[in-house]
Amino acid sequence: MLTFIICLTLLVVAYFTYGAYLDKVCGINQKNPVPSATHYDGVDYIPLPRWRTFLIQLLNIAGIGPIFGAIMGACFGPVVFLWITFGGIFIGAMHDFVSGVIFLRNDGLSLPEIVGRYLGGGMRHVIRYITILLLLLVGVVFLRSPASILGDMTPSISYWWWIGIIFVYYFIATMLPVDKLIGKIYPIFGAALMFMALGLLGVLLFGDYTIPNLTLETLRNYQPNAADLPIIPTLFISVACGAVSGFHATQTPLMARCLNNENESRMVFFGAMISESIIALIWAAIAIAFFAGADSLAVALAEHGNNAAWVVNTIANTTLGKIGSILALLGVVAAPITTGDTAFRSARLIVADILKIEQRSIPKRLLISLPLFLIGLALVFVDFDVLWRYFSWSNQAMSVVVLWTIVVYLHENRRNIWIALPPAVFMTYICSTAVFISKQFIGLSNHTMCYVLGGILTIVIMCIMWFYIKARDKKLA
Repeated sequence: MLTFIICLTLLVVAYFTYGAYLDKVCGINQKNPVPSATHYDGVDYIPLPRWRTFLIQLLNIAGIGPIFGAIMGACFGPVVFLWITFGGIFIGAMHDFVSGVIFLRNDGLSLPEIVGRYLGGGMRHVIRYITILLLLLVGVVFLRSPASILGDMTPSISYWWWIGIIFVYYFIATMLPVDKLIGKIYPIFGAALMFMALGLLGVLLFGDYTIPNLTLETLRNYQPNAADLPIIPTLFISVACGAVSGFHATQTPLMARCLNNENESRMVFFGAMISESIIALIWAAIAIAFFAGADSLAVALAEHGNNAAWVVNTIANTTLGKIGSILALLGVVAAPITTGDTAFRSARLIVADILKIEQRSIPKRLLISLPLFLIGLALVFVDFDVLWRYFSWSNQAMSVVVLWTIVVYLHENRRNIWIALPPAVFMTYICSTAVFISKQFIGLSNHTMCYVLGGILTIVIMCIMWFYIKARDKKLA
């Protein structure tokens, strides 16, 4: 329990300490113009109350990510608490906060355009297509799970009917102005996500559950097939949304276009990520405690097809009763659906930025949305395991790109680059190693060789970035 309490405390304290430090690093100034004022269009650029943008941002970046990812990560044992805590503070929250400030100060442009401004036109073109693909994968991945659950709950309405119903909802949410649907119902679901986590926190603190502490004895891999799933890099890929996620940078521009001033940045960007880490920490702890150990959790998951939704339903219904069943339903059904529709919305905005098509008029929104939904519909028929594996890695790879973008931004503005450089190098190494060790890519059996090759690739990327920054300095001089 002590490790859990310390980690929870660190996350809360970080908002007021490290968050305040990042305010100073970025030179936050409420007098600076913001996109909601300079580019108001009544559709995507609309000022919203801070509490509303915070809850929408939380739901946009979270969905089921900090729940499912934390449960899968808990199978590695108490070490997951460290990754969620320190990854969430020094990598994830910094990543979300500084990238949010960059979006604010660059007219709320979408991620590929920002990457292009700081990493060059070539990278812009690459990231454009990778980001659109990632967003479509998110939309489809977060569509199939709730459709399956709803299909089981309503025998009269089949899985494929629910696929169609959710797709229709996606389309409506993507087309409507942000304040009409998203701005009204997302705060409710975001609050429900938080209340479910707080309810489980109460169960952990006052119930008859034991959360193992991280000691030299418990610092090991509890996975039954530990040889195939080493902590490095698997844990850091599995737990993404609770620690750091490149997907967040595709969602942040949505709310960067709705802030009233820069002072709201810490609560909306840094605060939402810290809240997500807290949710992930609680779910990792309750998953281990409920099943009386990480090894027992891994066995129970394997017996149910590694279905994290089953764990959510079992824990919530057992510990929180009728209220828990309702909140669990929101967690495993409503949350992924709302994340999925903002993924399609983000894809629409990215394509609009690429083609420079204004989005005030419905016909022009349709012009972009229809092809995206046709591609998304085709992806529904791809095997789910394949989608999830590539989504997980590409998600963390996207965070690497954003972290290096932040490094360049801080360097050019003569700010402290050390808040971003170590995280960028670390995540580069994690993703590089995963390429060699993961079976969906090269899948070498010699893990030592994978770690060496991952290190070499990381050094190569660091050298490329060093020469790029030096060349850019000369060009801008």
